[in-house]
Amino acid sequence: MAKHNELGKLGEDLAAKYLLKNGYKIIDRNWIYLKKELDIVALKENQLVVVEVKSRSTEYFEHPADAITLSKIKFLVRATQDYVDLKEMEYEVRFDVISVIKDGEKYKIEHIEDAFIAPVD
Repeated sequence: MAKHNELGKLGEDLAAKYLLKNGYKIIDRNWIYLKKELDIVALKENQLVVVEVKSRSTEYFEHPADAITLSKIKFLVRATQDYVDLKEMEYEVRFDVISVIKDGEKYKIEHIEDAFIAPVD
């Protein structure tokens, strides 16, 4: 596995542990449907929380959360709509971003709740 793939997997594992520790119930990880993927889908306080995880070995060039472009947001919204439709769910949806940044031998986790609002096309 390439180093960036290993870091991405580790970042998602750390993000999942962080969410569980903070009262989230994870209902799906790496959900894939028609080439669309959601990193983590969780429930908290009767909200469906879709979490995009971005991991980096450094934030020198770009903070991980800044890598989420408008096209990525639209992609996540479409994937979430498919998820909700296929699972026949009726929850308010919130989009969060968790950044995992290597800091020496440790990892720094930053959680942005309500990171963006689904755009209207």
